[in-house]
Order: sequence, then C-alpha cells, then structure tokens
Amino acid sequence: MVLRGTLQRETYKEIATDFDCSESHIREISSELWQILSEELGEDVSKTNFRSTMERFQVSHSLNFAQDVVAIGNFNICGEARHPLNRPNSHPPNQETSNSKPTKTLYQDLNEMPELGDFYSRTPELHTLTGISGIGKTTLAVQLVQQIKDEFEYAVWYTLDEFPTIEKFQSNLIQLFSNSEKQDSSPTNQKRLPLIKYLQNHRCLIILDDVHNLFCSGELAGKYKPEYEDYRSLFKQIEKLSHQSCLMLIGWEQPREVTQVKSQNTALRTLQIKGLDIAAAREILRDYGLEESDNSEALIHRYQGNPLWLKSVATLIQDLGGGLTELLPNDTLLLPEDLKDVLQQQFDRLCELEKQVISLLAKESQPINRAKLLENDRIPASDLLNALQSLSRRCLIEQQANFYTISPVLRQYAIAHTV
Repeated sequence: MVLRGTLQRETYKEIATDFDCSESHIREISSELWQILSEELGEDVSKTNFRSTMERFQVSHSLNFAQDVVAIGNFNICGEARHPLNRPNSHPPNQETSNSKPTKTLYQDLNEMPELGDFYSRTPELHTLTGISGIGKTTLAVQLVQQIKDEFEYAVWYTLDEFPTIEKFQSNLIQLFSNSEKQDSSPTNQKRLPLIKYLQNHRCLIILDDVHNLFCSGELAGKYKPEYEDYRSLFKQIEKLSHQSCLMLIGWEQPREVTQVKSQNTALRTLQIKGLDIAAAREILRDYGLEESDNSEALIHRYQGNPLWLKSVATLIQDLGGGLTELLPNDTLLLPEDLKDVLQQQFDRLCELEKQVISLLAKESQPINRAKLLENDRIPASDLLNALQSLSRRCLIEQQANFYTISPVLRQYAIAHTV
C-alpha cells in the first residue's frame, strides 16, 4: 500500500486514510520499506526519490516485476507478496549484462557539487539547465550526476562563481587528464593535448554551475564579460566537433550559442525548469506543517511551484505562527526579505530596456498581446522585441503564442522596484 500510495503521490496521511490505519503505523512501515530498498539497491531510497530511483533501475536492468501486475504510471507493481529482486529471472543490482561495456572510472572531482537535500519529483533528462532563481536547477543536476557519474571515466563539477579565466579552467582539466594518464611531468617531455582532444579520447562529464556569471549585468542576456569571451569558442568547439563527452551548463540564462541551435539533429539539448506540480509542492508545505490547509493549492499556484519561493513564504508563515487563511486571504502575496534579495539579484542583471518592458508587463493583470505592446510610445519596436527575447532567455517572462505576462510574484516586486 505504501508503494502504491507513493507512486500516486499520496502523503502518508492519505495512505493511512485509504487503508484505515494510523499515520504513525504507515510511517513505521515506510521506514522499514525504504531501508530494505536502500540495502537491495545499494543507495539511499526514500519516499521523495523512490519514483526516480525505480524508473532508472527499471530502465537499467530491464526488470519485469511480475506476470500479474497493476500498471501505475511507468511502473509495474507486483501483484504477489514477494520481493521483485528475489525473482529467479530478474537481474540483481549492479549486475552487468552480456552486452554492456563497463566504464573504468579514473577520476571524480565533485567537491564543489552541493549536497542533494530534499528532492521533489523531477525527471532528469537534460544536458543544459536554465530557469529562474530557486526553481531547482542545481538540485536536479545533482540528482542526475549522482545517477550517471559512474558511467564516465571523469566526472568534474565546477561552480562559476567568480571563476578564473578560461586559461585557468582548461589548465586545471588538462592537468587532471595528464596526471591520471601518468605522463612524465618534466617540462621537456610533457606532451599535453588541447582540451577537446581529451574529451575525444575519454568519456568525460563536466558540469559548469552558475554559468550566468560568465555574462554581463546591465546588458541583454548572454553577453560575455570581456575576460570570459573565450568560453564562447570553447562551447562552440564542444558543440560542433565529434567527441564522447558531455558538458552540462546550469544557470539563469543560456549562452547565445545554445539559443541559436534549434536543429533536432544536433547533440545539444536544453531544458528550462518549471515549477513543481501540486503533489510535489505539497511535500514542501508538509515539512512546514502547512500541507493540510484549504489554501495550500492556491498558495502553490500563487508562487508557481517555485521551491525556493514556497520555502521562503512557508518559513515566514511558520515564524509568525499563523495559518494560510489568516496571513494570505484572497490573492494576497507575501514577499519575505530573503525572497526580495533573490529577486533583486536577477533584476540587477537587467539592462534599462528590459526594466522598461518589465514595467509595462507589470501594469497588466492579464497576458498582453505583442501587437499591443508594440503600440507603446516609449520603446522602439526593434528594441522591444530584443528585450522580450532577452527576458524570455532569462526566464523572467512567460509567453503563450503572441501573448506575454509575468508571474504574480515578479509583478508585485517589479511594481515596487521599477519605474
């Protein structure tokens, strides 16, 4: 019953109600279940990551759980009371199939990779991650890296927060490759190859977090700072040349080289992260004791399922000791100071043209047609279209067909901070 309820995104309380038992009993049984699965699979399994863990495990090992099955989502649930991993025809965890070719892992440097923490129902299928601050890009990437890192000879995570020049970046990577290949370290005999050659010779996973730090503030999205301009050539080289490695970029905005590639034939993929769905967002509210409120779904919609926004507001409500109905009547929006600080960081990156467009959109409570926007007498048409494109790349505006809008949270902040 716990497995079924988890796959259906039910809370422990809902599972207990469905089967007429106490929530404490369900939690006790669940703890035992997750411990069993963790031991069998050789990794930590919990209610929050069970779906993604089994999804990956099923694909990796081609499990057929049982002949008598009930289909729920992408999973097959045993119709018999026996452990699926004990079936004679199933593959035990970590067993290599006859066609697989194990990768020899030479080196992993994931010291800069954050701890995963809570993971709320994401399906990681990505190479490039973009999205507004707090939406969960890095968390999703950490979950993915934990799953696939052993498929690469090298796995390296760099955070581009005040990162050094590309010369330093490439030198660090090349040094890593050279040392692992046990090349002679003497200057006269050293034969270091260009970085792309190592990516061609080895299967590497390189993650660059906070890639937006490569770009200028006060300019349209994706313009490189002068000292980081050479990253443009590196990204183009990795995208165009044949190799067996993966480069993952995470940030608030994409390099312009990425946005210019729309062909389905390229090996480049992008994923813009949206807010959590209702079921997953309720997991956050549950941690703050707000899940059972009648207004919880409205709160999730109001803050668009953004994990950081929800946690910030939930913390404020919890600190004040009040309920959702009392503190958030009707369509009231709260902007805690820590949330304002996060929004200010993104607004500080905007150029004056973008701020003007945000101001126009903030005055409209409903999506506004592009043709009507172009009728304004403040911004030339060409400049306005460029600003719309840039704001879209920053994930600060939403577009449906020819209509544009901004989220209620950004609207309230913009009204108070733009002219």
